[in-house]
Amino acid sequence: MSDASYAFDPRLAYARTPPAGWYFDPALLAREKEKIFARTWQLAGRADQVAEPGQFFTATVGDEPVLVVRGADAKLRALSNVCRHRAGPVAAEQGRCEQFRCGYHGWSYALDGRLAATPEWNGVEDFDRAAHTLPQFRVETWNALVFVNLDTDAAPLSDTLEDLPARLTRRDLSRMRLAHRKDWLVECNWKVYVDNYLEGYHIPVVHPALNRELDYARYRTETKRLYSIQHAPIRRDRATRIKVDEDADENEAQYFWLFPNLMLNVYPDNYSTNLIVPVSPERTLTVFEWYFGEPESEAAREALRRTVEFSDEIQIEDIAICEAVQRGLRSLTYAQGRYSVKRENGVHHFHGLLAEYLARE
Repeated sequence: MSDASYAFDPRLAYARTPPAGWYFDPALLAREKEKIFARTWQLAGRADQVAEPGQFFTATVGDEPVLVVRGADAKLRALSNVCRHRAGPVAAEQGRCEQFRCGYHGWSYALDGRLAATPEWNGVEDFDRAAHTLPQFRVETWNALVFVNLDTDAAPLSDTLEDLPARLTRRDLSRMRLAHRKDWLVECNWKVYVDNYLEGYHIPVVHPALNRELDYARYRTETKRLYSIQHAPIRRDRATRIKVDEDADENEAQYFWLFPNLMLNVYPDNYSTNLIVPVSPERTLTVFEWYFGEPESEAAREALRRTVEFSDEIQIEDIAICEAVQRGLRSLTYAQGRYSVKRENGVHHFHGLLAEYLARE
């Protein structure tokens, strides 16, 4: 079945999943980058990287090189990281400066993107310096995170977040700082990894240690317009690897997903982000970053060690099943599947958004 013949059915009890080809077709990935990744808010970095004038970091959004900088006027900007001369890199990695200098021929730019200098440019006629300012993209922050949207007509970030910030007020994520980062390469399509994240259906089979910590019978998924949340109650009587908040009436891990590729895992004492980046039709980069309050303290360091250790166990289990699924999707015997009404409404929600965005002009 081709993607053109797939019609998403909003009725969960009757719906079928996208065809297997959606998970390895290079042409579809190109369309996803154009219609989804270039038109949605993408996590690009952290607010502490650009807290003061002159601070900057670089990122890739979709396939677009981006430079995020705090200007001399204290304004946050997302600029193209492509020199207007011959497409060289305007900046590299992260740091602090008063001016950017292209790493190819030395053209320089002010912190607001204006062209400042063009070495050995005498004799060039009909050259409009003002027309060679670095293009700008949309940029916004939420808590410690910086988001970029390549679509200049996109709705504000608040439209994607909806009521999510209000839901997390009690957790006070703004007080937490980056404590650790880990990257994983997974041999599967990015959507296989997202599908897997969006349901707890596989937990009893794939994650026995995690299953002992959670009350699976009360596990549920709630969907909003552009995000979903998995409510995973923590078992007070059995939890040994997930912290229990003794002051809270309800103890649960909360797994937020923001369309199309950002996860936010919120626990009583920390949270982490998982950014899912397609590398090729059948290879995905997953970027994990953990945030703790006072991460330099001895207690936080020990909590971080335990948290990352447990996360690694779960990730290794997820990688194994996702890579097996990717192989299965190429089977001559498999075309598409169905959804568990009780357990896979989050996956169905994701597939509906995929179909909607891919159909947009």
